[in-house]
Amino acid sequence: MSREAYELKTNAEIVLMRKAGLATAAALAAVRKAVRPGITTLELNNVADEAIVRLGGRSNFQLVPGYFHTICSSVNDEVVHGIPGDRVLQPGDLVSIDCGAEMGEWNGDSAISVVVPNAEGFAPADLDVVARRQKLSDVTEQSLWVGIAALAKAEFLNEVGTAIEDYIRSQGRYGILEDYVGHGIGRSMHEDPPVFNYRTKFKGPKVQPGLCVAIEPMVTDGKPNVKILPDGWTVSTKDKSDASHWEHSIAVHDRGIWVLTEPDGGTAKLAQFGITPVAL
Repeated sequence: MSREAYELKTNAEIVLMRKAGLATAAALAAVRKAVRPGITTLELNNVADEAIVRLGGRSNFQLVPGYFHTICSSVNDEVVHGIPGDRVLQPGDLVSIDCGAEMGEWNGDSAISVVVPNAEGFAPADLDVVARRQKLSDVTEQSLWVGIAALAKAEFLNEVGTAIEDYIRSQGRYGILEDYVGHGIGRSMHEDPPVFNYRTKFKGPKVQPGLCVAIEPMVTDGKPNVKILPDGWTVSTKDKSDASHWEHSIAVHDRGIWVLTEPDGGTAKLAQFGITPVAL
Protein backbone atom coordinates (compact mmCIF):
# COMPACT_ATOMS: atom_id res chain seq x y z
CA MET A 1 0.00 0.00 0.00
CA SER A 2 1.41 3.37 -0.95
CA ARG A 3 1.67 6.34 1.35
CA GLU A 4 -0.98 8.08 -0.75
CA ALA A 5 -3.56 5.38 0.04
CA TYR A 6 -4.13 6.74 3.55
CA GLU A 7 -3.66 9.98 5.44
CA LEU A 8 -0.77 10.53 7.80
CA LYS A 9 -1.75 12.84 10.67
CA THR A 10 0.33 15.72 11.97
CA ASN A 11 1.25 15.94 15.65
CA ALA A 12 -1.31 18.74 16.05
CA GLU A 13 -4.02 16.57 14.52
CA ILE A 14 -3.11 13.67 16.79
CA VAL A 15 -3.60 15.96 19.80
CA LEU A 16 -7.11 16.71 18.52
CA MET A 17 -7.77 12.99 18.01
CA ARG A 18 -6.86 12.42 21.65
CA LYS A 19 -9.98 14.38 22.68
CA ALA A 20 -12.17 11.96 20.76
CA GLY A 21 -10.23 9.07 22.26
CA LEU A 22 -10.78 10.27 25.79
CA ALA A 23 -14.52 10.77 25.17
CA THR A 24 -14.68 7.19 23.90
CA ALA A 25 -12.76 5.96 26.95
CA ALA A 26 -15.11 7.86 29.29
CA ALA A 27 -18.14 6.25 27.67
CA LEU A 28 -16.70 2.75 28.04
CA ALA A 29 -15.69 3.41 31.65
CA ALA A 30 -19.26 4.48 32.41
CA VAL A 31 -20.64 1.38 30.73
CA ARG A 32 -18.25 -0.91 32.58
CA LYS A 33 -19.36 0.61 35.87
CA ALA A 34 -23.02 0.16 34.91
CA VAL A 35 -22.79 -3.50 33.85
CA ARG A 36 -24.79 -5.64 36.25
CA PRO A 37 -27.42 -8.37 36.18
CA GLY A 38 -30.83 -6.99 35.27
CA ILE A 39 -29.68 -4.09 33.12
CA THR A 40 -30.61 -4.05 29.44
CA THR A 41 -28.20 -3.45 26.63
CA LEU A 42 -30.26 -0.40 25.60
CA GLU A 43 -29.74 1.07 29.07
CA LEU A 44 -26.00 0.59 28.62
CA ASN A 45 -26.29 2.36 25.28
CA ASN A 46 -27.88 5.36 26.98
CA VAL A 47 -25.14 5.44 29.62
CA ALA A 48 -22.49 5.64 26.88
CA ASP A 49 -24.36 8.31 24.95
CA GLU A 50 -24.75 10.51 28.02
CA ALA A 51 -21.02 10.26 28.76
CA ILE A 52 -20.06 11.34 25.25
CA VAL A 53 -22.55 14.20 25.09
CA ARG A 54 -21.44 15.41 28.52
CA LEU A 55 -17.94 15.93 27.11
CA GLY A 56 -19.21 17.82 24.06
CA GLY A 57 -18.96 14.99 21.56
CA ARG A 58 -21.36 12.85 19.62
CA SER A 59 -21.59 9.18 18.79
CA ASN A 60 -19.87 8.33 15.53
CA PHE A 61 -21.69 5.00 15.42
CA GLN A 62 -24.89 6.95 14.82
CA LEU A 63 -23.27 8.44 11.72
CA VAL A 64 -23.09 4.99 10.09
CA PRO A 65 -26.01 4.73 7.62
CA GLY A 66 -28.79 2.59 9.06
CA TYR A 67 -27.35 2.38 12.58
CA PHE A 68 -29.07 4.38 15.33
CA HIS A 69 -27.22 3.54 18.54
CA THR A 70 -24.12 4.73 20.40
CA ILE A 71 -22.67 1.29 21.15
CA CYS A 72 -22.65 -2.20 19.78
CA SER A 73 -23.45 -4.72 22.52
CA SER A 74 -22.57 -8.31 21.68
CA VAL A 75 -23.40 -11.03 24.22
CA ASN A 76 -21.81 -14.48 24.56
CA ASP A 77 -21.78 -16.04 21.05
CA GLU A 78 -22.27 -12.62 19.43
CA VAL A 79 -18.89 -11.30 18.31
CA VAL A 80 -19.49 -7.76 17.07
CA HIS A 81 -22.18 -5.33 15.88
CA GLY A 82 -24.87 -6.45 18.33
CA ILE A 83 -27.73 -3.95 18.47
CA PRO A 84 -28.69 -2.63 21.93
CA GLY A 85 -32.25 -3.45 22.92
CA ASP A 86 -34.37 -5.09 25.60
CA ARG A 87 -31.98 -7.98 26.26
CA VAL A 88 -31.46 -8.28 30.02
CA LEU A 89 -27.96 -9.24 31.11
CA GLN A 90 -27.60 -12.23 33.41
CA PRO A 91 -24.77 -13.25 35.78
CA GLY A 92 -21.96 -14.85 33.80
CA ASP A 93 -22.84 -13.27 30.47
CA LEU A 94 -19.85 -12.12 28.44
CA VAL A 95 -20.75 -8.77 26.89
CA SER A 96 -18.52 -6.95 24.42
CA ILE A 97 -19.12 -3.21 24.13
CA ASP A 98 -17.83 -1.34 21.08
CA CYS A 99 -18.08 2.45 21.13
CA GLY A 100 -16.84 5.52 19.32
CA ALA A 101 -16.98 9.27 19.72
CA GLU A 102 -16.51 12.17 17.35
CA MET A 103 -15.08 15.45 18.63
CA GLY A 104 -14.95 18.15 16.00
CA GLU A 105 -13.86 16.35 12.86
CA TRP A 106 -11.86 13.62 14.64
CA ASN A 107 -12.82 10.12 15.76
CA GLY A 108 -12.12 7.61 18.51
CA ASP A 109 -12.98 3.90 18.52
CA SER A 110 -12.52 1.34 21.30
CA ALA A 111 -14.04 -1.86 22.70
CA ILE A 112 -14.04 -3.86 25.92
CA SER A 113 -15.42 -7.21 27.07
CA VAL A 114 -16.91 -7.69 30.53
CA VAL A 115 -18.15 -10.79 32.37
CA VAL A 116 -21.34 -9.86 34.24
CA PRO A 117 -20.87 -10.49 37.99
CA ASN A 118 -23.20 -12.38 40.29
CA ALA A 119 -25.76 -10.32 42.21
CA GLU A 120 -28.34 -10.88 44.92
CA GLY A 121 -31.71 -11.88 43.52
CA PHE A 122 -30.27 -13.63 40.47
CA ALA A 123 -29.35 -17.28 40.00
CA PRO A 124 -25.55 -17.42 40.28
CA ALA A 125 -23.56 -18.17 37.16
CA ASP A 126 -21.77 -21.47 36.72
CA LEU A 127 -18.22 -20.90 38.00
CA ASP A 128 -16.64 -22.96 35.22
CA VAL A 129 -18.46 -20.90 32.59
CA VAL A 130 -17.39 -17.66 34.28
CA ALA A 131 -13.76 -18.79 34.44
CA ARG A 132 -13.74 -19.85 30.79
CA ARG A 133 -15.31 -16.60 29.63
CA GLN A 134 -12.99 -14.50 31.76
CA LYS A 135 -9.96 -16.30 30.34
CA LEU A 136 -11.23 -15.72 26.81
CA SER A 137 -11.61 -12.01 27.55
CA ASP A 138 -8.18 -11.85 29.22
CA VAL A 139 -6.48 -13.58 26.28
CA THR A 140 -8.17 -11.25 23.81
CA GLU A 141 -7.26 -8.14 25.80
CA GLN A 142 -3.66 -9.22 26.20
CA SER A 143 -3.42 -9.99 22.48
CA LEU A 144 -4.48 -6.39 21.86
CA TRP A 145 -1.63 -5.09 24.01
CA VAL A 146 0.79 -7.50 22.37
CA GLY A 147 -0.30 -6.01 19.05
CA ILE A 148 0.13 -2.44 20.30
CA ALA A 149 3.59 -3.29 21.61
CA ALA A 150 4.46 -4.77 18.22
CA LEU A 151 3.27 -1.57 16.51
CA ALA A 152 5.68 0.44 18.67
CA LYS A 153 8.63 -1.49 17.27
CA ALA A 154 7.38 -2.56 13.84
CA GLU A 155 8.84 -1.62 10.48
CA PHE A 156 5.68 -2.72 8.66
CA LEU A 157 2.10 -2.75 9.88
CA ASN A 158 1.33 -6.42 9.37
CA GLU A 159 3.89 -7.31 12.03
CA VAL A 160 1.03 -6.43 14.39
CA GLY A 161 -1.13 -9.31 13.14
CA THR A 162 1.75 -11.76 13.39
CA ALA A 163 2.33 -10.82 17.03
CA ILE A 164 -1.38 -11.06 17.86
CA GLU A 165 -1.78 -14.48 16.26
CA ASP A 166 1.37 -15.88 17.85
CA TYR A 167 0.22 -14.81 21.30
CA ILE A 168 -3.31 -16.19 20.92
CA ARG A 169 -2.02 -19.52 19.56
CA SER A 170 0.26 -19.81 22.59
CA GLN A 171 -2.73 -19.60 24.94
CA GLY A 172 -4.87 -22.47 23.68
CA ARG A 173 -7.25 -23.46 20.91
CA TYR A 174 -8.97 -20.19 20.13
CA GLY A 175 -10.48 -18.94 16.90
CA ILE A 176 -9.30 -15.66 15.36
CA LEU A 177 -11.80 -13.91 13.13
CA GLU A 178 -10.46 -13.14 9.67
CA ASP A 179 -13.62 -11.63 8.19
CA TYR A 180 -13.40 -8.58 10.47
CA VAL A 181 -10.19 -6.65 11.12
CA GLY A 182 -8.89 -3.35 12.47
CA HIS A 183 -8.53 -0.18 10.44
CA GLY A 184 -7.10 3.27 10.11
CA ILE A 185 -8.84 6.09 11.96
CA GLY A 186 -8.90 9.87 11.79
CA ARG A 187 -11.42 12.16 10.13
CA SER A 188 -13.51 9.03 9.56
CA MET A 189 -14.00 6.23 12.05
CA HIS A 190 -12.99 3.65 9.43
CA GLU A 191 -10.12 4.50 7.12
CA ASP A 192 -7.29 2.69 5.37
CA PRO A 193 -5.09 0.84 6.05
CA PRO A 194 -6.59 -2.45 7.27
CA VAL A 195 -5.01 -3.90 10.42
CA PHE A 196 -5.01 -7.68 10.44
CA ASN A 197 -5.17 -9.79 13.61
CA TYR A 198 -3.34 -12.70 12.02
CA ARG A 199 -0.24 -13.42 9.96
CA THR A 200 -0.38 -12.45 6.28
CA LYS A 201 2.06 -12.86 3.41
CA PHE A 202 2.00 -9.10 2.80
CA LYS A 203 4.10 -6.70 4.89
CA GLY A 204 1.51 -3.92 4.78
CA PRO A 205 2.39 -0.22 4.83
CA LYS A 206 5.51 1.11 6.50
CA VAL A 207 4.98 2.20 10.10
CA GLN A 208 5.86 5.90 10.26
CA PRO A 209 4.90 9.03 12.17
CA GLY A 210 1.33 10.06 11.47
CA LEU A 211 -0.04 6.53 11.14
CA CYS A 212 -3.20 6.21 13.25
CA VAL A 213 -4.95 2.85 13.54
CA ALA A 214 -7.53 0.94 15.54
CA ILE A 215 -6.31 -2.52 16.51
CA GLU A 216 -9.19 -4.85 17.42
CA PRO A 217 -8.73 -8.59 17.86
CA MET A 218 -11.93 -10.64 17.85
CA VAL A 219 -11.44 -14.09 19.36
CA THR A 220 -13.73 -17.08 19.87
CA ASP A 221 -13.67 -20.01 22.27
CA GLY A 222 -14.30 -22.28 19.31
CA LYS A 223 -14.11 -21.99 15.55
CA PRO A 224 -13.79 -18.57 13.86
CA ASN A 225 -16.66 -19.13 11.43
CA VAL A 226 -19.41 -16.53 11.78
CA LYS A 227 -22.80 -15.56 10.40
CA ILE A 228 -24.86 -12.38 10.33
CA LEU A 229 -28.14 -12.65 12.22
CA PRO A 230 -31.50 -11.66 10.69
CA ASP A 231 -31.24 -8.11 12.12
CA GLY A 232 -28.63 -7.50 9.43
CA TRP A 233 -25.96 -6.32 11.88
CA THR A 234 -25.13 -8.82 14.63
CA VAL A 235 -22.23 -11.15 13.86
CA SER A 236 -22.47 -14.47 15.73
CA THR A 237 -20.34 -17.61 15.82
CA LYS A 238 -21.78 -20.48 13.78
CA ASP A 239 -20.86 -23.05 16.43
CA LYS A 240 -22.40 -20.90 19.23
CA SER A 241 -19.03 -20.59 20.97
CA ASP A 242 -18.39 -17.49 23.09
CA ALA A 243 -16.52 -14.52 21.67
CA SER A 244 -14.59 -11.52 22.97
CA HIS A 245 -13.66 -8.20 21.36
CA TRP A 246 -11.12 -5.62 22.54
CA GLU A 247 -9.99 -2.50 20.70
CA HIS A 248 -7.91 0.66 21.06
CA SER A 249 -7.08 3.57 18.76
CA ILE A 250 -3.34 4.25 18.58
CA ALA A 251 -1.24 7.02 17.05
CA VAL A 252 2.35 6.69 15.88
CA HIS A 253 4.12 10.04 16.08
CA ASP A 254 7.66 11.36 15.80
CA ARG A 255 8.51 10.51 19.43
CA GLY A 256 6.81 7.12 19.78
CA ILE A 257 3.25 5.90 20.17
CA TRP A 258 0.22 7.06 22.11
CA VAL A 259 -2.86 4.96 22.89
CA LEU A 260 -5.52 7.57 22.23
CA THR A 261 -8.41 5.69 23.85
CA GLU A 262 -6.61 4.77 27.08
CA PRO A 263 -6.69 7.48 29.80
CA ASP A 264 -3.00 6.97 30.69
CA GLY A 265 -2.00 6.67 27.04
CA GLY A 266 -1.16 3.00 27.53
CA THR A 267 1.55 3.53 30.15
CA ALA A 268 0.48 0.84 32.63
CA LYS A 269 -0.25 -1.92 30.11
CA LEU A 270 2.80 -1.30 27.92
CA ALA A 271 5.24 -1.28 30.85
CA GLN A 272 5.35 -5.10 30.70
CA PHE A 273 6.92 -4.76 27.24
CA GLY A 274 9.41 -2.10 28.25
CA ILE A 275 7.56 0.52 26.19
CA THR A 276 6.75 4.00 27.44
CA PRO A 277 4.08 5.87 25.45
CA VAL A 278 4.79 9.53 24.82
CA ALA A 279 2.05 12.17 24.93
CA LEU A 280 2.27 15.12 22.58
